[in-house]
Amino acid sequence: MSPTARVLVGLVAGAAIGLVLAAWHPSLALQVGNIAQPIGKLWLNALQMTVVPLVLALVVIGVNTASDAAASGRIARRAIVVFIVLLTLGALFTALAAPWALKVFPHNPALAAALDHAAVLPAAQTVPVGWIDSLVAIVPSNAVNAAAQSAMLPLVVFALFLGFALTQIMPARRTMLVEFFQAIADAMIVIVRWVLWAAPLGVFALILSVCARAGLGMLSALGVYVLTECVMYISVALMMLPVAMFFGGERIRRFVAALLPAQVVAVSTQSSLASLPAMLESADQKLGYPAPVTALVLPMAVSLFRLTSPVQYMTSAAFIAWAYGVDLTAAQLITGALLAVVISLGSVGLPGAVTFIATNLPVAQAMGLPLSPLGLMLAVDTLPDTLATLGNVTADLTATSVVARQSRDDTA
Repeated sequence: MSPTARVLVGLVAGAAIGLVLAAWHPSLALQVGNIAQPIGKLWLNALQMTVVPLVLALVVIGVNTASDAAASGRIARRAIVVFIVLLTLGALFTALAAPWALKVFPHNPALAAALDHAAVLPAAQTVPVGWIDSLVAIVPSNAVNAAAQSAMLPLVVFALFLGFALTQIMPARRTMLVEFFQAIADAMIVIVRWVLWAAPLGVFALILSVCARAGLGMLSALGVYVLTECVMYISVALMMLPVAMFFGGERIRRFVAALLPAQVVAVSTQSSLASLPAMLESADQKLGYPAPVTALVLPMAVSLFRLTSPVQYMTSAAFIAWAYGVDLTAAQLITGALLAVVISLGSVGLPGAVTFIATNLPVAQAMGLPLSPLGLMLAVDTLPDTLATLGNVTADLTATSVVARQSRDDTA
C-alpha cells in the first residue's frame, strides 16, 4: 500500500470511529477524543520540530541555485525574472480569490473549538499593530532569537540575506557552506520521512478527536478545502493562457494544442519532470521556439519553478482563516503572498507530503493564523495533486513562450 493510501485509510478510519461515537454516545466520544488528542499533538510536534532548520536551509539553497542559474546567461536571467513574476501573480491572485471563494460556504462556529481541542500547536506570532511595527518586525534584531521563537518571516528575511551574502564570498567557501545547508536540509527531510511513516496513526488520532467533537462539520470543512484548492489550481492554469497570448505572442488555439500532450503526461504521472520530454517536443516542433531557449528554460522551470506552490500555501492560509472565522487584512494577505513566493523557490523538487508543514506553516504563522488544522490538511492535500501538476506544466510552457519572444525581439 502506498504512503498516500495508508494516510487516507487512517483518515477514513478515524473519521468513521469519531462520527459513530459522536452519534451513539457523545460523552464517550469526548473521552476517546481526549485520549487521542495527545497522540495527534505528538505527531504534529514531531513534524514541526524540523521546520526552522529546514526553512532556513531551503531558502539559502534556493537563493544560491537561482543565482547560479541567472549567472549562466541572458536567457537564464530572463527566465528567473519571468518565474518570479508569475509566482507573484499566482500568489496575489490566490490571496484575493481564495478568501472570496470560501465565503460561499457556510461557516460552522464549532469547527474552531474542535480544531483547537484536537491538537493545539504553539500560538502563531501575533501580527504587529500598525505599519511601522510591521515593517520593523520584518528584520530580526537577533536571528537566533527569531529561530527560537519560530518567527518565520524574520527568519526567512535573515535566510535571504545570508543566501545572497554567500554569492559574494570566495567560491570554495561558498560551496562548502551551501553543501552544509544542503546536508541540513537532507537530514531534516530524512526526519520528516520518519515522522510521515507514522502519519496514518497521527492522522487517525487527529481526525478521531476532531470528529468526536465537530461531527460531520470537520469532514465537510476538509471537502471545502480540497474543492477550493482545485478551483485555485484550475484558475491559475487558465490565467497562463492570456499571459502566453499577450506576453508570449501565442495564438491560443495553437498554444492549447501544444500544451495537451504535456498535460496528459502530467495528469497521468503527477510529475513535472516526467512531462519534460513532452514539453520539449511541443516547444520545439509545435511552437517553434528557438532551441537554445527551450533547452535552457524548460529544465530550469522544472527545477526552479512551481506555480501552484504559492497558490497552495495561500489557499491553506485562507482556509484556516475561514475555519476560525478570521477576516484577513490586506497587510496579512500581501505578507503571506510574498513569503509564499520566497518559500516556493526553495522547496521546488521536494515531494509535497515531505515539505507540507515546512512550507505552509511559515505562511500561516506570518499571517497570524492558528496552526492546528495543518496536520489534517496534509492528509487530504494529495487529492488535488493532479491538478497542481497540470498547472505547473502549463506555467512552464507559458514562461518559455515569454522568454522565447523576448529572445526573438533581441535578434530581430
